[in-house]
Amino acid sequence: MKNKIEVLAPAGSAESVKAAVRSGADAVYMGTKSFNARAKADNFSFEELKETVDYCHSHGTDVHITMNTLIADSELSAAKSTLKRICESGADALILQDLGIGQLVRKMCPDIDMHASTQMSVQTLSGVKLLKELGFKRAVLPRELSKEEIQYIAENTDIEIECFVHGALCMCVSGQCYMSSMFGARSGNRGLCAQPCRLPFKAEGSEGYDLSLKDLSLVENVNELADIGVASLKIEGRMKRPEYVAAAVTSVVKALKGEKDEDLQRKLRAVFSRSGFTKGYFEGKLGKDMFGTRGKEDVTAATNSVLNELSHLYEKETLLIPVNFVLSVIENEPVSLSASAAGKTVFVSDECVPEKALNKPLTKESLTERISKCGGTQFYAENVEVELDEGLIVPASVINNLRREALQKLSEQLVGVKEITFTDIDVQIPSYKAEKPLKFNIRVANLSQIPHNLNNVENLYIPIDCDENLVEKVKNLPINVGIEVPRGIFGNENKVKALLEKHKKCGINTAYCSTLDALAIARELKMEIHTGFSMNVFNSLSVGVLESLDVKEITLSPELTLNRIAKVGGRAKRGIIGYGRLPLMLTRNCPIRNGKTCAECKSDSYLTDRMGMKFPVVCKMGASEILNSQPIYMGDRMNEIKNVDFITFYFTKEKREMCEAVLDAYRKGKGVKGNFTRGLYYREVE
Repeated sequence: MKNKIEVLAPAGSAESVKAAVRSGADAVYMGTKSFNARAKADNFSFEELKETVDYCHSHGTDVHITMNTLIADSELSAAKSTLKRICESGADALILQDLGIGQLVRKMCPDIDMHASTQMSVQTLSGVKLLKELGFKRAVLPRELSKEEIQYIAENTDIEIECFVHGALCMCVSGQCYMSSMFGARSGNRGLCAQPCRLPFKAEGSEGYDLSLKDLSLVENVNELADIGVASLKIEGRMKRPEYVAAAVTSVVKALKGEKDEDLQRKLRAVFSRSGFTKGYFEGKLGKDMFGTRGKEDVTAATNSVLNELSHLYEKETLLIPVNFVLSVIENEPVSLSASAAGKTVFVSDECVPEKALNKPLTKESLTERISKCGGTQFYAENVEVELDEGLIVPASVINNLRREALQKLSEQLVGVKEITFTDIDVQIPSYKAEKPLKFNIRVANLSQIPHNLNNVENLYIPIDCDENLVEKVKNLPINVGIEVPRGIFGNENKVKALLEKHKKCGINTAYCSTLDALAIARELKMEIHTGFSMNVFNSLSVGVLESLDVKEITLSPELTLNRIAKVGGRAKRGIIGYGRLPLMLTRNCPIRNGKTCAECKSDSYLTDRMGMKFPVVCKMGASEILNSQPIYMGDRMNEIKNVDFITFYFTKEKREMCEAVLDAYRKGKGVKGNFTRGLYYREVE
């Protein structure tokens, strides 16, 4: 028998909560006023949060709280206060991105379930197994996975799997986007993405808007997901209207019952879509058909009449919770009623004692009908048992009052007081003092970039798919050589493992890992682990988590300022990206293919924005990276970089001569020719 699957709805406002609950959602997810990935939604004050959790629980609906952003050391005190109030609200789960905050939750409130946000970018079975080791009960998978890839993970792990089934599709894998922060210091990892990807970005030969995807809709496939072991069906949309929430939830609930409502689907598309819907990732059908924008026709489709029709979906209480009643009308005894639902039972009675009927005595049928009238509440009578002596009569008002009182008490019982232990702890973080002198690490896209002068270079990271004959030559260099594990692994987990094993046999035992997936695979193979920029290490607690996973060197988040970087504690060696075109996006659907084929591209293509800036696109093992138009350069500001052990040179499109020039300029503390950026080292991200 198939387990019941959870329908999880977005709730950016109180009205959206009501829309979700009354439309049949099993759970809602929402955020407080801080530390959540939809900072521009209405969200909930702590007082509103408690009221909302009580309302949801009284209707049999769980509540998941989003705390899914990166959090700085200076914000840890506020984060602890937020955790305390969330625990006091009785919420059922926390959705997290930050590794350090996950560790904090385990110590301070171990009774609350932890769900790994899709912002953690975990896309492989190895990554999901690592999440379980870190204490997570559920993993929210990226939207980019196919049905087969989801199934493989779900069938081979015993933690819950949550998948998106409706809503917006980001071009970039969640948690791996730096475009908004680099352009305007508004970070998607901090909840304030400005969505620059919805602006014109044109590949050569395309029509433009090549970073804007249609919205996702897997409403027709929800039973397939249930069959392969997915535990929760997630609807995106905390920034959207309650009518949208009601329509999306109702569509999914109906689809799970095998009901097809084409009119509702039409209205759902009308209330919000971008040139319609797509299921390209789920079906493994990538390409131009997945792209779309929110045009004039999409906006005008959401007429007031459509919105008004959808508002009727949640204007009244819905019969959500089945109740079993036992009514006792016995001679010479007060009338009483018990009601049971969701494991709770209440008992009520009235001082009224039944009298002998002069003409029409009560019948079991008439009493059953009266007790079953639960209209206006979230309850419905599943079973009514009547204990009745013959020839008696009781005023109808007595029966009605007993039913109302029983349902009210039952509602209060369902709210209850969920005991979540919270222990405030003093977070002790070892201070850190970097070693001298500062070392250089080099990451190359191909071996022809390797400089001849490797003075002061400690580590060299080479691509995983390098020819092993060339690797044999490189490993004899007088520095440590490591293999860069791709950020976009998706269904290539076994291929990545095989390549790493091959390199390990050749004598290379260091892995350069920029995601939890890569880290998990390298750890399984007992390799020395150095982490890259997109591990999103934003605070000292996250450094501690990586230390516990035996990581030897950590690249801190490129979204940290130099001031914050200098104060990060812990014990592991740490460094920053000192040079390179930072990858702004990791995507599975290459935007260049909207204009030309892979054969025509020859790995030498770019996107052009509305200002004429060019952003190179590079592809590897089924994933694409969109690089910044200008490289970061800090060589002439070396005296301002404090308390780091190494600088990483992230070479992508450069020729060897340029790589050597950059290194030489760094050694001399001088500037370089050409345009460059300081990244976010002097701009604090929101």
